[in-house]
Amino acid sequence: MIVLLFRLLIFIAIILLLFTAYKYVINPKRKLEVASEKKDFFLLDDSENIKKNFLMTYKGFLFEGEKYLGTTEHSFDVVNISIHAHHPAELKGLERDDLHFMEKEVLIRYPFAEVEWKHPMDKLLLNK
Repeated sequence: MIVLLFRLLIFIAIILLLFTAYKYVINPKRKLEVASEKKDFFLLDDSENIKKNFLMTYKGFLFEGEKYLGTTEHSFDVVNISIHAHHPAELKGLERDDLHFMEKEVLIRYPFAEVEWKHPMDKLLLNK
């Protein structure tokens, strides 16, 4: 009887371990960290929750976007997005084309929005 109970506890522990590993693999925050380490683009966003900011990584830089709700011609939608860098002092190597790429990706998800870049990225867009 004790051996059977011990086998059952081991089986439950293995199931719990597999479930924990699965939750770790599909965690969106982990995907953001992996993309940042690989210097890829990744946008972590809950599009259903307007109050929640989105996180974006590109070329190893981390950005945060604040969404603001407003009216369009037919409905309420996100009309303004303000994006700032988490570590602005570490933006060495970021180019104007990179900002345009990120802005296009944001506009794919929020087509009625106007993207506003915070300091120092706004200076890069103004200089031609």
